[in-house]
Amino acid sequence: MLFEVWAPHAHEVALLLDDATRTMAPDPARPGWWRSAAEAADGARYGFRLDGGPVRPDPRARRLPDGPGDLAAVVDHTTHRWEHPWAGRGLAGAVLYELHVGTFTDAGTLDAAAERLPLLAELGVSHVELMPLSPFPGRHGWGYDGVAPWAVHEPYGGPAALRRFVDAAHGAGLGVVLDVVHNHLGPSGNFLSEFGPYFTDRTRTPWGEAVNLDGPGSDEVRAYFAGSALALLREYRLDGLRLDAVHALSDTRARHFLAELSASVDALAQATGRPLFLIAESDLNDPRTTAPRSAHGLGLHAQWNDDFHHCLHTALTGEAQGYYADFARAPLTALAGVCARGFFHDGGHSSFRDRNHGAPLSRELPAARLVGYAQTHDQVGNRALGDRLASGVDRSLLFCAAALVLCGPFTPMLFMGEEWGAQTPWQYFTDHPDPELASAVREGRRREFAAHGWEPDEVPDPQDPATRERSVLRWPRRPQDDALWQWCRALIALRGAHLPPELTLREVSATADEARRLLVVSSGPLIVAVNLSDTTTTAPLPPGRCELLATPPGAAVAAPGPAGVALPARSVAVLRLVGG
Repeated sequence: MLFEVWAPHAHEVALLLDDATRTMAPDPARPGWWRSAAEAADGARYGFRLDGGPVRPDPRARRLPDGPGDLAAVVDHTTHRWEHPWAGRGLAGAVLYELHVGTFTDAGTLDAAAERLPLLAELGVSHVELMPLSPFPGRHGWGYDGVAPWAVHEPYGGPAALRRFVDAAHGAGLGVVLDVVHNHLGPSGNFLSEFGPYFTDRTRTPWGEAVNLDGPGSDEVRAYFAGSALALLREYRLDGLRLDAVHALSDTRARHFLAELSASVDALAQATGRPLFLIAESDLNDPRTTAPRSAHGLGLHAQWNDDFHHCLHTALTGEAQGYYADFARAPLTALAGVCARGFFHDGGHSSFRDRNHGAPLSRELPAARLVGYAQTHDQVGNRALGDRLASGVDRSLLFCAAALVLCGPFTPMLFMGEEWGAQTPWQYFTDHPDPELASAVREGRRREFAAHGWEPDEVPDPQDPATRERSVLRWPRRPQDDALWQWCRALIALRGAHLPPELTLREVSATADEARRLLVVSSGPLIVAVNLSDTTTTAPLPPGRCELLATPPGAAVAAPGPAGVALPARSVAVLRLVGG
């Protein structure tokens, strides 16, 4: 096989393979690249030595069996026999399910997570969205401090386990989306700067050095991250990628890195005949994120919509601190506006940022290009105690939230356990072997929440193994028996039956009555009417005949009349417009 590495500033490069050292030669066709052909079996350990220095793992390693910083291992992807043919499953009509492998089960492995896939298929979700799998220090962590974007965290089972997981998911009819991080790499075990100009000091991210996307040598850096994304999609038959915090990708070049990446992914989809997609996490509220490249957009296929979450969260909880302040003034009115327009901050003033923020979306934008959710790993885990909605609001409100997410206009996403009202917290945890880094993370977390009034000893220690243990889902014996689980399953089925997958924002309307705590959202023919007040009240409906499709168990909702639909306190009804 051919071993290659980009090391543009090195004078000599050696390959260490199974304890034997071989001199590598410059590649005459590619400046800065070195290569060496050698026989190597699956699992063979190897690394590179630059100018006589220490041996470092391959930056493009597919496997790091001993963790970040140690030797890489050869991975032969051709040895896996795929059991389930898969034509792909696109984003249109999708229902996403976000999970963290390390806390989804007690075992915290991909193989253990795969055992739960039939249950997710029974629920009706279409795609499992895995939080990052790149190798990171220690055994347990969120995964956003990964080091090797081409590899798979060994304690989760490594590359072979990911192939088995994807194969099992496809066998259950589920697509698989993987969360990847291109805006920074973790500090521990990260030796990329020894190989080349992967990072820049012209800008920084909140998490460390920014990647070099637009300076000298950036052509190869861009190819490195784009290549890792394409390799994951190709070698593991993934259906899509979620791109973490794309607002932290600093790129001043005329063609943005994300536009190049989306073009490459679209080309791969055409070549493989499988629909592939990219979902961005961005706090910019920038319409260019999902606008077509032909219209000078980035061409990404969807983006997370935190505005939807913030409106919904404040409406359910009454919280008004921090970034919730703008939404809490009139949360139902804000939520109605978000459902119809896509963004709350679409050019107006943001008090949290103390400036104007965002820009309006086109009303012709397919609503599915925005991802809506009531909970995510971020919105739960970045709370001081990692508390979920189920631990802080009346259970009836969980049924209301589920209806707005699963039968609302946007591509819905559930966070693991949300479908049965899990109350286990999901806290921030790390397992850094480096004591200085561990201390810095611990103290940084305490300082962050001290600014919000928390005492230091109230904030869970990320390095304490008990913090991860508290965050592991405590599964009921049969979650299917839970009324909330059954409600979510029914809502997903109603969405599939009645909501057009190509629905545009122009086809969405919403009205709110802040005083009576009423909200009615019409997504094409599908209507969600919610009463968050403590008394029965009547919600007005769009003109035409409306058919009642579903209400939560125990909610005594009669068929709608001329005045609308009468909703008991803290209840919701899902209806269908059958005549105009």
